[in-house]
Amino acid sequence: MEEFVVLVNPEDEVLGLMEKQQAHINGLLHRAFSVFLFNSKGEMLLQKRASGKYHSPNQWTNAVCSHPREGETYLNGAKRRLKEELGIEAELSEKFYFIYKADVGGGLWEHELDHVFVGHHESDFNLNKDEVEEVRFISPEDLDKEIAETPENFTEWFKIILEEYKHHF
Repeated sequence: MEEFVVLVNPEDEVLGLMEKQQAHINGLLHRAFSVFLFNSKGEMLLQKRASGKYHSPNQWTNAVCSHPREGETYLNGAKRRLKEELGIEAELSEKFYFIYKADVGGGLWEHELDHVFVGHHESDFNLNKDEVEEVRFISPEDLDKEIAETPENFTEWFKIILEEYKHHF
């Protein structure tokens, strides 16, 4: 099934729809959301993208990153993807949004108006192996160290979103 993204201008006004991979080839601005999940120890959940993903396979990223469907709110899209990718439900609160553009390799670009949500979850995941290889929790200090030592193991957008997240908190 073809997936479409919602193309927008910087004011989040809808310009139309485009097939997801084509939007990434063209580097066009589209709606997206990112979810950061934390456990009671303050550790962040990371997911390792499945090996079959068409870009950034086998790289670590935040709990969920995806795109709302046409007519779907950012929050509802984020909750949908938590269920589809990680097999969980969690209360989420929106913290901020911003625009970024990242070269993800292979002639593909993520150019997103990204709404960032934060939630809490402890364990018991039911991973969709077409999307996620594995998950793990990591302390902020260990995450910073890993990114500094092996930046190639993390998605380009996650590194950008994480820095933006730090500026807000």
